[in-house]
Amino acid sequence: MPSLRIRTFGDPVLRERAREVDHITDLHRGLITNMIDTMRDAPGVGLAAPQVGVLERIFVWEVDEEHGVAINPVITRRSQETEVDAEGCLSLPGLLYPVERATGVTLEGVDEHGAPIRIEAEGLQAVVFQHEVDHLDGVLFIDHLPEELRREALGALRDQALGIVRPPVAEVAPADGGDPF
Repeated sequence: MPSLRIRTFGDPVLRERAREVDHITDLHRGLITNMIDTMRDAPGVGLAAPQVGVLERIFVWEVDEEHGVAINPVITRRSQETEVDAEGCLSLPGLLYPVERATGVTLEGVDEHGAPIRIEAEGLQAVVFQHEVDHLDGVLFIDHLPEELRREALGALRDQALGIVRPPVAEVAPADGGDPF
């Protein structure tokens, strides 16, 4: 399957709230297959439909040996415990900044066949789910940064768009050495 074009910072689709999927069709299942291929080719561990220009509430993910799709996902529980770890994004290439996220979440939605899903996620999988649901709401990981780091990230994105310099990499390395979302 062909890879889809991943939208990058500045594309207005990344700031819009995606709409609910009312009826899952073969077109959706084809999109999901293409999104999985695109995520793996990037490489990444998650990809939301708005990142490929589709404003529907769908994301795919792959962490270690587990993978899946979530349609109309809702995070119904977040742990009180949080952790700060480096986070990146396929739509913000080259950026890596420390973000605070819940260490555990419960995600509910449906799969590509319309069957209900409920996943208790911890660690990296929990972070991926939070990151991708944010994308479906038009939120980027840099929106969670303290103001000073957010300004730095936006400056790096501006410079990158102008071809001036590569964006800086935060000093916090991913705990698992994993790929961006």
